[in-house]
Amino acid sequence: MTALRFLKKNAVLVIAAIAAAVTSFIVPPDKEYLSYLDYKTLVCLFITLAVVCALRNIKFFTIVARKLVTMSGNLRGLFLMLITITFLGSMLIANDMALITFLPLGYFALSVAKQEKYMAYLFILQNISANLGGMLTPFGNPQNLYLYSYFNIPTGQFCKIMLPPFLLAIAMLAGACYLIKPHKIDVSEKFEEKLNVKRTVLYLVLFAISILVVFRVISFWLGLIVVPLVILIVDREALLMVDYSLLFTFVFFFIFAGNMARIESVNYLMSLLLEKDPLIFSILSCQVMSNVPTAILLSHFTSDFVPLLLGVNIGGTGTLIASLASLITFSEYSILYPKKKLHYLGLFTLINVIFLVVMTFAGRFIFM
Repeated sequence: MTALRFLKKNAVLVIAAIAAAVTSFIVPPDKEYLSYLDYKTLVCLFITLAVVCALRNIKFFTIVARKLVTMSGNLRGLFLMLITITFLGSMLIANDMALITFLPLGYFALSVAKQEKYMAYLFILQNISANLGGMLTPFGNPQNLYLYSYFNIPTGQFCKIMLPPFLLAIAMLAGACYLIKPHKIDVSEKFEEKLNVKRTVLYLVLFAISILVVFRVISFWLGLIVVPLVILIVDREALLMVDYSLLFTFVFFFIFAGNMARIESVNYLMSLLLEKDPLIFSILSCQVMSNVPTAILLSHFTSDFVPLLLGVNIGGTGTLIASLASLITFSEYSILYPKKKLHYLGLFTLINVIFLVVMTFAGRFIFM
């Protein structure tokens, strides 16, 4: 049962490990394996997750978000506020952490407002906003952080590439929220937590250091020393809460992708498909193997990072496995409403396909 629970909780990690192991029989381990790993991506991801965990321990995100929710006034305003919070949160703390932080707030707010019938719709929109909101910044999504580092993309160019789909995502999410009628609600009575000001200031400084590391202003080795050391002294529990399974998932996919690039037949096939239409191929790949492994794998077979970057972000919508963050939302909803999983999956697929089709069309004929 313990093994089964581990497999269920870390399915992607296990798949990545198996893929790495299988390809290691085809390409036996040698000194080139050390070059597979993108150490900067791993360090940036680790220190960012560590700071986010420390901020979550003092309920920073929940307190700030709840203060904003009290300003909503009606159900439509509440939806707009929660979607905006999740959207902006994913730009700063990554999509999966944004969902872990703000999905409970959405559940709490709708429960207090006695509007639980909209829960599936809210969770799905929060999920989409987390996947698409993080596309504008290099650290908003794990695949962005990897591609930004791997191709050494200038920050200004990165933002310029991702701004059009980012704005389209905002417009579509706003339109989805305006389908909700503006019923009057009151959710202010339950929000009473207070910030720990000293810890907040300290952690925000560490977060700023993490961002400077991502943007190559500070050496990632310096960030690896300073950030974990401070957190170890102040809140060592935060270091234990870091999603190490995500880090090891990256390591195994680095090995898998590195090995695949050294298999001549695979190299030829992937290069051929990417040459024909890198945007569409990367979007379709996300639907069956998720956006993070798609970014890592396909980066080895093309130097044209623009369609690949667009593809692995747009491709986060669509199927339930297109983004690892979508599995978090489905898991949370299944725990809350175990008898409504099929209803959620149906609505999830419908809304995500709409977003996927519109953004793919825009990506194919407008953004490029």
